[in-house]
Formats: sequence, structure tokens, C-alpha cells
Amino acid sequence: MKIGFDNNLYINLQTEAIKKRASKFSNKLYLEVGGKLFDDLHASRVLPGFEPDSKIKVLRALKDKCEIVFVINSNDIEKHKIRADYGITYDVDVLRQIDNLRKEGLYVSSIVITLYTGQPGAKSFAEKLKRKGEKVYIHTPTKGYPNDIQTVVSDDGYGANPYIETTKPVVIVTAPGPGSGKLATCLSQLYHEHKRGVVAGYAKFETFPIWNLSLTHPVNVAYEAATADLKDINMIDSFHLKAYNKVAVNYNRDLECFPVLQNILTSITGNSKFYMSPTDMGINMAGFAITDDEIVSKYACNEIIRRYQKALVDYKNGNASIDVATRIEMLMSQMGIKVQDRAVVGAVMDKYQSSKVHMLGIELDDGTFVFGKNKELMTSGASCVLNALKTLAQIDDKIDLIPENILRPVCKLKEDFLGVEKGQLGLKDMLTALAISSSVNPVAECALQQLPKLKACEAHATCIISSADEQILKKLGVYATSEAKYSTKNLYTI
Repeated sequence: MKIGFDNNLYINLQTEAIKKRASKFSNKLYLEVGGKLFDDLHASRVLPGFEPDSKIKVLRALKDKCEIVFVINSNDIEKHKIRADYGITYDVDVLRQIDNLRKEGLYVSSIVITLYTGQPGAKSFAEKLKRKGEKVYIHTPTKGYPNDIQTVVSDDGYGANPYIETTKPVVIVTAPGPGSGKLATCLSQLYHEHKRGVVAGYAKFETFPIWNLSLTHPVNVAYEAATADLKDINMIDSFHLKAYNKVAVNYNRDLECFPVLQNILTSITGNSKFYMSPTDMGINMAGFAITDDEIVSKYACNEIIRRYQKALVDYKNGNASIDVATRIEMLMSQMGIKVQDRAVVGAVMDKYQSSKVHMLGIELDDGTFVFGKNKELMTSGASCVLNALKTLAQIDDKIDLIPENILRPVCKLKEDFLGVEKGQLGLKDMLTALAISSSVNPVAECALQQLPKLKACEAHATCIISSADEQILKKLGVYATSEAKYSTKNLYTI
């Protein structure tokens, strides 16, 4: 992978900026973290060199000064809202992330369940956490929000929520997803702190959009494509332009709610110049760590195309409106980007036209294209990755790394005993079989050692990839997409 982003520089700049902001507020800063703490794969795809756990590294650098408060919306618990990239519910993801943060040596002090109106699922989750020894706070909807500021900033509004006990100067407020109530939790704390005579502050730690890149920079457009389902639109921060005569990029939701937020902050703190713009609220040094704009722009354009192809698949599967794909298509048109600009797409579709057999293709780091067809014993994902490993290890294609006498019994097992109609080896099955073979076959071991080289490789399939193969491709770091077509005409597919 070509590098266009200095991750170490970013971590240093971001850490120092947070410390500087905290020092302005009696050393008590409530920092709302947007996006993902772990596995920020979008950022790593559009900023090559950005490491998915960069936010964790920033928090680790602030380890002695910060604690973490997790926020989850009662309605998300009740609806069993799913985190799509892991296939787990938001409440389970909170538990997963807390465990991971503590393994990193970070202090998670409490969990806040927001917008509680008696939801049974939320109540059950709170009781479960308490039995595990966790400190849990329940916040109800804020009375008067957003129009009646006088009520919002009173004991009947933010004051009705219990005060969250914190001990560190920087309090990280994070959540499993958007709409969890992070901002309301921060403002509620500011109200309580100021009643106690503590001049606490609020800020946002987000990566996108990058305020000091242009409105039409591919990185910022890729953010719009990623949030097309939320209808986020990048805009010039008019408040920043008016206050400082400087152009900065923000997005519609922050701009729309800023006047209300500014009034609330003024009412809480008595300071009408607490922040002059949404950009002022943010702490985002990512733009200063871009070292090669050409490389970054190319990766961001590829991400826009991938988002478009994913949106078409989501629509085909009934998981999204066609409006999402239409919105991204419009962005591509504005940027002058075509699907064929991802070289792997054209290569795979040309190959398919001649064979009419569904396949997956991978573009290796040196520009070599490797293909794998859908076979009797393997899915196209499994055969393509196996062929790619052979190519990387310079192994003759005629050599069978996994003997057929191993493959067939596994396929028969899946068909006869596990109820799989077509008992092919999926990608996970193939890698497991290859690992077993590597214990007695040094050539197979050589192939297995090439797996890290697949990270950040572009891939495309002629039909929708199975969810099982898709998950493994993600874990390998392969940037895979597909045509919005099914491999069969069956109505029920796995």
C-alpha cells in the first residue's frame, strides 16, 4: 500500500491539541468522540497510512489524564439495532468495546443509558451491567429541547439527569453509533459542573469532514458517500467564515444545530463567545498529517466508487433505499469519477464476458490481476484468494496446495450433515484447510505466509459475495465489492 498519511505525526498533533483545549477549561473537558474508536476502516481506506486504531493510540497517550464514558440510546437497545460491520447489537458492542479498552489499560468509568422512557430492554441491560459491577446512569429525554432553552438549561432540563461522577480532567464520551445521545450527555455534565463552580468545556473529536481540505476534495466527498444514508452534506462553515473570514468545511447537521447549541452553551456558561462556529468545537488535526495529496485523493476516489457499488448491493438485498446509490452516483458525476476508474472492476468484468462463469478478481500491490472462478468445490472468493497466495509465493498454478481428498470430504460433510445445499468450501473453510495442509506441506506454509500482502488490495466480484466470504475478506483487509447480481435465481440463498 502506498502511504500518503503520517500516522505518528497525526497522533502527536491530535494529542497535543486535546491537551491544549483541556487547559482552557479549568482542566475539565468533555470530549465527544465521533465515528469509531476501534477499527476506523473508512479512515484507513481514504488516508493510506492511517491506522484503524489511531484514536485508541491518542487516548493511550492521554492515559493518565482521561477516562471514558460510554453512551447508548434506550431505543437502540429496544430495537436490537445492529452494528453492520460486526453483525452484533449495539448493547453487545458496548460490552465488547469496554473489554477492549480495558485491555488497552484505559479507564472506562461508567455507562449512560439515554432517552429512557421505561423501555424494558434498556432496563434489563442496566440491571445486567450493575450485576457485573459497572456504574450505570439513566438519562431521560431533556424537557424543552430544543426550543425552550430556559427549560433545557434548568433543573427541570439537564438538571433532571443524574450527575456523572468523573475524576479525570478529560472525559471521553463515546458510543456504539450515531444518535446515541453523546452531545446531550456532555451538555448535561456542563450544566452540573457549572452549578458546582467548575468551568468545564466541551469539544468534538472527529476525523471527517476534514475542515482544512476543500469542499470538493475527494477525502471529504468520500465522507459524504459514506454517510449518504444519513443525508449528510458537506458545507462551508458560514459561522466560521463570518467570525474569522476563513473558509472551513463542516457538515449540515452541525451547522443546523449550532445556533441552538451556541445558545445552550451561552446559557450554561454565561460566555457568548464560548465557540464562534462548529469548526471551533472540533479538534481535528488529520489534514495536517497528509503527506501526499495525490495518493490520498486516488484512494479516496476508489472509496467513493466502492460506496456506490455497496449501495447498489444493499438496495438489491432490500437493506437500503435506491436514494443512497443515486446520491453517491451524483457525487461521482460531480467529481468526474466512473466505476471503471477502479481498474479491478474492468479487469474482472472483461474476464467474465469471455467465460460467463461468476468469479472474484484481486488486484495485487504490483498491479497484477488474479482471478478465481466459482467452482464445484470452492466459492470464487476461496479460489481467488488461494490463487493470489500462489502468485505472491511464486508457486506453480498446477500444484495443489490442498489435496482433493481433503476438499471432497469437507464438502460432503457440509451437504450431508450441515444442510448446505451446495457444499463448497467458503473462504474461511479454504484457509482452515490450507492451515492444516501447511503442517505437513512447506509449500502450503509458504502460501499461508503471504496473507498479510493482501491487505489494502482492491477486489471485485461478478455477483454478490456471500456474507461469510465477505467477512473474511474484510478481516484480511481486502477492499472487496461486487456487482448487484445474485449468483442464482433462487429466492432463498445463504
